[in-house]
Amino acid sequence: MNDFFKSLGRRWTKAAERRGVKIEEPKLDPKVAEELLELARVVAHTSERRFAPLATYTAGMAAERLREAKAEDPEAIAAFIREVREELEREAPS
Repeated sequence: MNDFFKSLGRRWTKAAERRGVKIEEPKLDPKVAEELLELARVVAHTSERRFAPLATYTAGMAAERLREAKAEDPEAIAAFIREVREELEREAPS
């Protein structure tokens, strides 16, 4: 996606290696990144602001579980996150 996230991906793999585990470097698809940012925005404006990072973390966990169960591509993962974000937006108080 950009240099910051490429570097962050390498940090995750190195941190895992220090724990005796080899993991694939996490890559952030631009469409998925956009949906995560939108989710964080919605949560920050419809709930407690501090919940936004945790909401995106749970989205990442859910997306990975979906990917493992169904081998979804990044576009399908983005749609998965968008579906829940749009539900939250519809349920938000005016």
